[in-house]
Amino acid sequence: MEYRRLGASGLKVPALSFGAGTFGGRGPLFGAWGTTDTREARRLVDICLDAGITMFDTADVYSGGASEEVLGEAIKGRRDQVIVSTKTGLPMGDGPGDAGSSRSRLITACEDALRRLGTDYIDLFQLHAFDAGTPIEETLSALDDLVRAGKVRYLGVSNFSGWQAMKSLAIAERYGHPRYIAHQVYYSLIGRDYEWELMPLGIDQGLGALVWSPLGWGRLTGKVRRNQPLPAGSRLHHTADYGPPVDDEHLYQVVDALDEIAQETGKAVPQIALNWLLQKPTVSSVIIGARNEEQLRQNLGAVGWALTPDQMATLDAASGKAAPYPYFPYQRQEGFARLNPPVSTLPPPTAA
Repeated sequence: MEYRRLGASGLKVPALSFGAGTFGGRGPLFGAWGTTDTREARRLVDICLDAGITMFDTADVYSGGASEEVLGEAIKGRRDQVIVSTKTGLPMGDGPGDAGSSRSRLITACEDALRRLGTDYIDLFQLHAFDAGTPIEETLSALDDLVRAGKVRYLGVSNFSGWQAMKSLAIAERYGHPRYIAHQVYYSLIGRDYEWELMPLGIDQGLGALVWSPLGWGRLTGKVRRNQPLPAGSRLHHTADYGPPVDDEHLYQVVDALDEIAQETGKAVPQIALNWLLQKPTVSSVIIGARNEEQLRQNLGAVGWALTPDQMATLDAASGKAAPYPYFPYQRQEGFARLNPPVSTLPPPTAA
């Protein structure tokens, strides 16, 4: 397994991480993701550790806390071998204090996560969403206190816009609070919006990308194809409306390119889609999920090799879309591009 520095920090993370969204399996969304119990979770953690995957990502909102509980049981007795990443901020209930990034909410959420995970510290504590109702200064001060208390070691965010992340970083610098080192983002061959603003921000500010849903909400498994019904077991039957939107014809165009490269390389479609991400700038780790051992082992085949420049170019061309304003002049007009060249072709983070 290749290890990379997470953003501008000294924390080394594996190129592939494991997402525990399938653990617990409570509710309509997470029940469709997977229903992995503690026994199955231990087996998946065993396989991950054998392969060098040491980072496990979860969130309090995943199955109402059950994901954290199952992950905590699965890593019991080997806490020192793993990096635990969790998130908070999305609603955990209907009460006024059950969501957001206020001081009260963050302290309570951290204590609850520590209890469910069965640990006394969290390696990476991330805000799951931006809370427009709480002053950023209050949020950062509370997170600073959690770091100083030894309950949290590193901080990150997820699903922030560029201005939200940049304003937070500027305020952290102004007051001497710990800076965010990671941005957990949606990025895939059928979802490249990350490249327009958040990737340049990550390069400039040292934010490492932790990629969620790298297979486009299950669309890049190789099983979703033109003129064919969805596979019977696909989670898209139940969760398509929750995930990132995608135009069907654009999806099939990308799948056609993946099929072409699969023929050339002998690799599976999802392995190619994951490998493409691993060669992109700012990507510190790609979070893979698995309902079972077979899926996990297939995803592990995404590392240990690299697509050629020509194959990367083929996938870039098949998956590319016209940039939105204000980015399209830099894509289409030479004068703009000279002032602000594209960053999506820069090399990925240097291995630690």
